[in-house]
Amino acid sequence: METALTRLVGIRYPIVQTGMGWVAGPRLVSATANAGALGILASATMTLDQLRTAIAEVRCRTDAPFGVNLRADAADAGDRVRLIVDGGVRVASFALAPSPELIAELREAGVVVMPSVGARRHAEKVAAWGADAVIVQGGEGGGHTGEVATSVLLPQVVDAVRIPVVAAGGFFDGRGLVAALAYGAAGVAMGTRFLLTSDSTVPDAVKARYLAATVKDVTVTRAVDGLPHRMLRTPLVDSLENTGRTRRLLRALRHAAAFRRLSGLSWPQMARDGLALRHGKDLSWSQLLLAANTPMLLRSAMVEGRTDLGVMASGQVAGVIDDLPSCAELVERVMTEAGEIIGALPGAGASMRG
Repeated sequence: METALTRLVGIRYPIVQTGMGWVAGPRLVSATANAGALGILASATMTLDQLRTAIAEVRCRTDAPFGVNLRADAADAGDRVRLIVDGGVRVASFALAPSPELIAELREAGVVVMPSVGARRHAEKVAAWGADAVIVQGGEGGGHTGEVATSVLLPQVVDAVRIPVVAAGGFFDGRGLVAALAYGAAGVAMGTRFLLTSDSTVPDAVKARYLAATVKDVTVTRAVDGLPHRMLRTPLVDSLENTGRTRRLLRALRHAAAFRRLSGLSWPQMARDGLALRHGKDLSWSQLLLAANTPMLLRSAMVEGRTDLGVMASGQVAGVIDDLPSCAELVERVMTEAGEIIGALPGAGASMRG
């Protein structure tokens, strides 16, 4: 299936595996790439040395294109960009809008720039700055999310920009891919669906919690870091929502110190990252401190398997997923289903070009 996304990136199928922290490591990314989709390595929770090693490992596992997700506002963003360029990475994705200068540097080196956005105006901004494509996530998506549903947000963005748009938030099968293409998207991005594969390194106990969840078990809360965050509702989430501000701040400070040791960041670097995060957002300093909770709480679940102490970011689709295919099986299933649907449409061929 050829679309503007597959032509831009050089992949066989218009499917993207998102850069989920502690989840999207070399094994998942390379398995996705070998399946013909675009795997994106999550680097925000890695040190520079870890990122360098991870890029090299992916390149050893696959010859297919892959991407790296990074924070444009990180103090060492320039160093990470150089690793991406030197490592021959095809795509750079961003959770926050990269600057025009950063976009230009990456594009000059031949790297495709594909930021994630949650609003039409953000898509218009990065498109005007030179981004090659955008991933637009609706409110159904996991992690930090907005309030507008994908079915409403996606057509707004498609109509507003003239670069390939990848739809995210609520996608897990071939029906969703066909729907996104019908809206004018060039492909779909999936996080929770790839997290729940046999190639994902997330512990089995955590995967079991996801598979047992219903749609109503996926909630949006501000208790973790002060921003709307979609995740599985667990006793920990209930506890955070019902804990007083002082106790939450003390807990956040402990986790911030732990993340500093793990990431190798200094307190001044973390402070600079916090200032960058605060820019343009109505966040108090206490909320920024709470935001330091997130990496360690996610790690507790996604790495250590602590369903009792960890946060499990999740899209609403967790409530309708009930199996753990390999990435190859998942991609083949999605494409087969999409092909059957498109083939059954009056006057449609076996492929769709966009």
